Amino acid sequence: MPRIKPLSEKDYPSEIKIAFIQHTTVYNSRITNMKATLGHSGTAFKAYMQWYPLFEEVKAITGLRLATLFAWSISEAADCPLCSTYFRKMIIEAGESPEALVVSDEEQALLTFGAAIARNRGFVEDAEFVPVRKRYTDSEIVLLTAFAGIMIATNIFNNVNGTEIDTYLNPFKPENTI
Repeated sequence: MPRIKPLSEKDYPSEIKIAFIQHTTVYNSRITNMKATLGHSGTAFKAYMQWYPLFEEVKAITGLRLATLFAWSISEAADCPLCSTYFRKMIIEAGESPEALVVSDEEQALLTFGAAIARNRGFVEDAEFVPVRKRYTDSEIVLLTAFAGIMIATNIFNNVNGTEIDTYLNPFKPENTI
């Protein structure tokens, strides 16, 4: 049960209607429970939707697959059922099983880095940072860290507010969840 109910379409203020239309048009995206909940604050919606341009830049560095796995590893470490399920959907639709991923050592280093950021509130040991440092430039590490931060903020938002997993994601939930 959500602590804050998503706005229903009939209750969208004009500013939010415009923001939602722009968002769905630019990113070919739906208004999910999280976005409709963020709709209670136009400023909050705009801030959180910066996830999209950051994700585009992460994809440019890593490719779609690794960007998706990076976001998933962060969401899993942050214990966010909604975000984890969303990225499970992307992984499964790309033809992989989240429970049986095959990743290279370099890919695993980035996933470990992302999970450590989430799990340890940003305190990343050298053993988790150095392998990423060897592969990515300063600018890329700044981008990856910023993306991890907004991903964690998204996880926190959903966990604090009890945002319900959208029904279209139900087939992608792990088997041990309801």
